[in-house]
Amino acid sequence: MGRTFGNKNLTDNDKRAIVVGRQNGLTMMTLAGMFGVTEAGISQFLKHQKAQDGSTNSQRTGRPRVTDRNDDRNILKTSRTNPRLTAPAIRREVFLEFAISAIRLDRETTSECCWNHGKTVKWAKEHLNWTRQDWNKILWSDESKFLLFGSDGIQWVRRPIGSRYHPKYQLPTVKHGGGSCMVWGAFSGSGIGPLHRVNGIMDKHVYKDILQNQMLPHLRAMGRGSVYQQDNDPKHTSLFVKDWFKSRRVNVMGWPSQSPDLNPIEHLWEELERRCANKRAKNCNEKFSQLLSEWNQIPMSTIDTLLNSMQRRCQAVIDARGFATKY
Repeated sequence: MGRTFGNKNLTDNDKRAIVVGRQNGLTMMTLAGMFGVTEAGISQFLKHQKAQDGSTNSQRTGRPRVTDRNDDRNILKTSRTNPRLTAPAIRREVFLEFAISAIRLDRETTSECCWNHGKTVKWAKEHLNWTRQDWNKILWSDESKFLLFGSDGIQWVRRPIGSRYHPKYQLPTVKHGGGSCMVWGAFSGSGIGPLHRVNGIMDKHVYKDILQNQMLPHLRAMGRGSVYQQDNDPKHTSLFVKDWFKSRRVNVMGWPSQSPDLNPIEHLWEELERRCANKRAKNCNEKFSQLLSEWNQIPMSTIDTLLNSMQRRCQAVIDARGFATKY
C-alpha cells in the first residue's frame, strides 16, 4: 500500500505530476486542489521526495533531469504540432496534459483513459507473439511537422566576439510565412516507403488523395495480405475515409488510442529529424528536398531494429499496464 499524504494514497502518476508541477511553478494550494489533498499533504510529500532523492542520488553531479523519454517525446510532438509555441508555452501545455491525465486516471468514475489503457494492453497481448514475418506485412504510417529553423522558430548561433557579420555565423531568413514543413510518410518490412509533402490544411479530403496516390500503390506492391496502419486521428477514422478503404478493399489494422509507444514510426521521425538537424532551409520546398533526401538514405538496418523491437514493445506495454514505457 502506498504512503498516505493528506488522507489520500497518491498514485505514482499523482506523485510525478506533483513534482513536475512544482518544478514548473505551481503553488501548493493549486496542487492541493488538483489532486484532492491538503496543502500540508503536498508539502509532506515533497519533503519526503526530496529526502529520498538526496539519499539515492548523492553520487550524481550536475542539474538533475526533470523529464523522462515519454516527456521528451510529448515535448517534441507538441513542438511539431504548433511550431510557433515558445519553450515556456510548450512546458505548460505538456505538463497540463500530463496533470489532467493523472487526475483522470485517479478517478475511476471517469474511466475513459483507463479504458484506453485496457485496450492498449489487449492489443499488445494479441500481437505479443507475432513473428517478424507477421510485422513485415504492415505498412506503418503517420504525419509529422519539421521546422525550418528550430524548436522556437529562432536559431541561436554561438560565435566569437567580433564575428557577427561573418557569413559562417549568419542564417537566411524565411519570407512570406512558412517555418515548418508537414509530411506524411510510411514504411514496412521491405524498407522505406513514400514520403509526401502536405500542402495546406490536412483534412479528410487531402488524406484520401494521399491514400489514393501514395499509400495504395505501395501497399499493393507489398503483396497479398498486406495491412495498412494509421492512428485514430479524426480525419483517419472519418466515415468518408472508411468508405474509401472499403471500396478499395484495404485491410486497416485496428489501433488502440493514445499508443505512441507501440508505433515504431515515431522513432523513424526522430531519426529523420536528427539527420536534418544541421541543415538550413530557406523555404518549405528546400526543407522537403532535404527531408526526402535523408529519408531515402535511412538504411535497412534501422528498419530491422524497429520491427525487431515490436515484441519487446508489446511486452513493455503489458508490464506497464498500458502506461508510458521506455519506448
